[in-house]
Amino acid sequence: MTTKIAVLVSGRGSNLQSVIDNIESGYIRDAEIKVVISDVGDAYALERARKHGIPAVFTNPLSFKDKLAFELEILKTLKEHNIDLILLAGYMRIVGKEIISAYPNRIINIHPALLPAFKGLHAQQQAFEYGVKVSGCTVHFVDEGMDTGPIIIQKCVPVLENDTADTLAARILEQEHKIFPEAVKLFAEGKLKVEGRIVVHT
Repeated sequence: MTTKIAVLVSGRGSNLQSVIDNIESGYIRDAEIKVVISDVGDAYALERARKHGIPAVFTNPLSFKDKLAFELEILKTLKEHNIDLILLAGYMRIVGKEIISAYPNRIINIHPALLPAFKGLHAQQQAFEYGVKVSGCTVHFVDEGMDTGPIIIQKCVPVLENDTADTLAARILEQEHKIFPEAVKLFAEGKLKVEGRIVVHT
C-alpha cells in the first residue's frame, strides 16, 4: 500500500527535495508525495514540486479571518488527497490542534538541533551562541507543543573551532537531508511505533 504524503513548506524546500530524490531513486518505496502546500506564495519549494509533477498549492494565511479558518482549508486539501503522512519541511508555522488531532503520530518535522535543546526558530544560531561542542538535527513526530513530540532519529554534528553559525547550519543541513528521508522510509515501511515518548523502530 502506497503512503500518500503531503509536504508543508515555507521556503527553499531543500528537505522536500531530499525526500523527492529518495522516492525517485527507489530508496523510499511505496510512498508518493501527493501535494506540496506552502503558506508563502513565492517559496521555491513550490517550484521544486512543479518540476517533479507534484501538485503545488499556495494557501495564503492572510486570506482567512483567523488561524482556525486557515488550518481548516489546509485540512480540506489534505483530505482531498487522502493523505496518510504530513511532512513539515521548513514550515514556519506551528501546526494547530485541528490538523494534529486528525493526524496523530502522522506528522513528522525536521528540526536543526538536538532536541530538547534549542527549540523554535534560529536553532543553529542558538546552539552556536550557547557554545555547545556538539549540535545536530532531529526528526520527530509533531504534538501540540513546540518541537516536543516523540523523537524518531537524531544525528550529531560537531561544532568546529572555526565555525560560524552559517557554516554550522550548512553542515547540519547536510545531515538533515539524510535523516529526514530515512524517517519517511521507516514510516512508509510501517517500522515506527510510538510508545509514550519513545519511538520504537520495529
